[in-house]
Amino acid sequence: MKRTSNYLDLITSIDVLNTLNGGVSEPQMNMNHFEDYREIRLKVPGIKQEDVDVEVHNNNLSIYYFINIVSNEKLIQIPKFVYNRSVPYFIDINKINARLEDEDLIVKLPFNKLANGYHKEIPINES
Repeated sequence: MKRTSNYLDLITSIDVLNTLNGGVSEPQMNMNHFEDYREIRLKVPGIKQEDVDVEVHNNNLSIYYFINIVSNEKLIQIPKFVYNRSVPYFIDINKINARLEDEDLIVKLPFNKLANGYHKEIPINES
């Protein structure tokens, strides 16, 4: 039984998907801050820019691509997430856009009116 336990420890301590697939390149991502927006610049060596997907789902911004693996003679596509986070309240979700520039994928996250904070005076009622 000890032998099985060692194998399980080994499997959980390594990135099995990465090893089985022959390895994947480390994405290069920078988050830049500007006066009116944030910008994510992304480059994934070995992956075509047009194979990277950007989507907002349930207030989550995801940037990902698919890794193809053949199992039992069937092609299986497994998503590899590069970025997967909630969109902050001060980003205008409706205006998020993406473009290709040279070798970079650029995702622009424009600020909304809440970016400068929210202020509301609350009246105090007497009971």
